[in-house]
Amino acid sequence: MYALLIGGCAILGLLVGSFLNVVIYRVPRGESVISPPSACPHCGVRIRARDNLPVVSWLLLGAKCRSCRGVISWQYPLVEVVTGVVFAATAARLHASWILPSFLTFFAGLIALSWIDVERLVLPKRLVYVHLMTVGILMFAASVLTHEWRHMAVALACAVGWWFIFFVLNLINPQWLGFGDVRLSLVLGLTLGWLGYPDALLGFFAANLAGAVIGIGLIATGRIERSRRIPYGVFLSIGCAIAVFAGPSLPGPVHF
Repeated sequence: MYALLIGGCAILGLLVGSFLNVVIYRVPRGESVISPPSACPHCGVRIRARDNLPVVSWLLLGAKCRSCRGVISWQYPLVEVVTGVVFAATAARLHASWILPSFLTFFAGLIALSWIDVERLVLPKRLVYVHLMTVGILMFAASVLTHEWRHMAVALACAVGWWFIFFVLNLINPQWLGFGDVRLSLVLGLTLGWLGYPDALLGFFAANLAGAVIGIGLIATGRIERSRRIPYGVFLSIGCAIAVFAGPSLPGPVHF
């Protein structure tokens, strides 16, 4: 049963990763992620179902569009594989629990937001809010089903705490920490807070330590200028992943 859960989440992650590619491409452009159907960015021809299988289609097509032979970016299979691996790891960490859907959604959103942040140095407001709302609803549903309201209370307290600290940091130096990171801090604190205060603290310090070390390293090596913003959302995501997979706490009795 345990192996089936991990395998099922891995397959789900591949499928979700395919959708995340749509999100990554369309949301920053202000386009709908629902319609029109996916099409080749080179020739505009609609992608057939057989050519839209995660990873497999990319390999079979030789990374080229069937219609125009335009190159299909390696981003697509990479996002799908990363999402599949993260989903499998999350299932292995949390097992079959009511909180699992919330954490899977949490990581799916972080993958999309991190990729967009690297490409455009922006965390789209509407995507951050949808992310927060979806994770929050699933978390609340887990609390209702398990009556574990203490987890929810700690999660809300950590969300407020993270937001306040990030808001102050943004006031001090908005060049390094944009307001998109402040918005994102709500869902980060909420999710890690469910696991407990130690995990929320670990995620906070791991994220900021990673951001400081890598940021200073990029400046020192001349990769970026001191005045340029860095994609801090990526480091926040890394810190949260460290807290979830290496943190000291696990949820209470919330298993199916």
